[in-house]
Amino acid sequence: MDKRLRTAARTGNVSDLYSLIEIDGNALKQFDEEEFVETPLHIAAEGGCLRFAMEMMSLKPSFASKLNKQGLTPLHLAVTNPDTSMALRFLEINKDLARGKGKNGKTPLHIITEAGNHNGLLDRFLEICPQSIRDVTVENRNALHIAVENNELDVLQVLIRTLEKIDYCEVVNQKDEGGNTALHLAAFHDRPEMLKLLLNCNADKHATNQAGLTALDIADQHQNEDSITVLRSCFIPGVSDFKRKFEKQMTKVSSLMSHEIDNMSGEERNALLVILGLLLTATFQASLSPPGGIWQGDNNSKSKGSYDKMALGKSILDELSFFAFYIPTCLVFIVSFLLTLALLKPYPHCFRTALQVLLAFFAICFDQSIGYIAPTEYTASVTITFSVLVLFLTLLMVSTSRVSKLNVAILGCWLFSSSVLTFDDMNPVLPNVIKGVGLFLFLYDEFWKGTIVVVAYCLSFSMLTWDFTYCIVFAYWLSLFLCRFCLNWFLIHRV
Repeated sequence: MDKRLRTAARTGNVSDLYSLIEIDGNALKQFDEEEFVETPLHIAAEGGCLRFAMEMMSLKPSFASKLNKQGLTPLHLAVTNPDTSMALRFLEINKDLARGKGKNGKTPLHIITEAGNHNGLLDRFLEICPQSIRDVTVENRNALHIAVENNELDVLQVLIRTLEKIDYCEVVNQKDEGGNTALHLAAFHDRPEMLKLLLNCNADKHATNQAGLTALDIADQHQNEDSITVLRSCFIPGVSDFKRKFEKQMTKVSSLMSHEIDNMSGEERNALLVILGLLLTATFQASLSPPGGIWQGDNNSKSKGSYDKMALGKSILDELSFFAFYIPTCLVFIVSFLLTLALLKPYPHCFRTALQVLLAFFAICFDQSIGYIAPTEYTASVTITFSVLVLFLTLLMVSTSRVSKLNVAILGCWLFSSSVLTFDDMNPVLPNVIKGVGLFLFLYDEFWKGTIVVVAYCLSFSMLTWDFTYCIVFAYWLSLFLCRFCLNWFLIHRV
């Protein structure tokens, strides 16, 4: 390739391109004569020079299907860029480019599946060309196999949603050259969350590979206990069917909530995060400083009997005015809180989890502040409904991995203390038992994270109230895990 042409493609200089064409009208003809060649479109696609690439697509559409000497088309290179606009423009011009095969039979979809769903590219890619999900590599592996192999849970969720929409569910049972389905690979690598997703998409748990092994046999061979538990449970009729239907409905509802967020660019996402941060701050400040202020009492009023001791620190608003102010405030806070959680998905896992935990405590502070200043017991009890709403919506977001279970467990533990089950004066054991059982059912597959949450909860409330009945939560947590361990041991070793 002419050095000047290469420089023009790398820098995206369209003027230099036409200057070269004026000098030599056959400047681009040489690329048509070679079968495997790096064209200026390859260079522009790899460098993210959108304007130059579109000009080249207009002049020489055939370049879009050319393979370079590494066996890659321009679209293979474009999907690796953080900016998704290049790849999407290619597909808008010719959606068949999505199914172009390169080295090892990989299509651009397989490259995206390996790299991850950056800025919602996978969603848009499958919207434009859903048929590409059926393409396989030279090893006869489809995108599901690749997502499981690379531990891309977010990608697998998008792929399965697409399969359910277009009714290509037979893809989930596609076997590679070794006879392994995606379910076999998930069992081999001990990825229980992926196993659940695949089973919910009607993956055949009885399918065998060339060695005659099912997914359960593979998990048993490698002593992957979490995978064994998931696969064993799916053999229990009734229970597994109900669980599958429930998780499927949860996924559908949550995907409707997050569809538009996945298609946002990085700039739009960052701008929206700033706006949401301002809304969260403003609503929290409003909850601390309601109209009219807070009744604080005074030094002389006690002797005159002019105030109620329980009224100290309460809003001076009457019930109707309190609801008129706080209901819109709570709604703004809830929407801003949930959108902020959803927008954190593209961030690194550890960083995202830390931010989600901080936001969980922020939501707890907001909830507690409203409960403390509510003027009457009736208004305080009504505000509990907003806590329940936050928990329900965050549970929906867990099904699409936008919110970690740890985040919801923290919300549940602390908000539960101010919920409807306030039986502490009558029977302090019952609410704590419910907390322990509830946490177990939610965090049964995350023992260490759950234990940290339970211990922190018990210590904090026991030290604040000097009431060690909160430790009942920890006792039930451990006893239920002991029962689970015994049941798993029986299931694994039964004949």
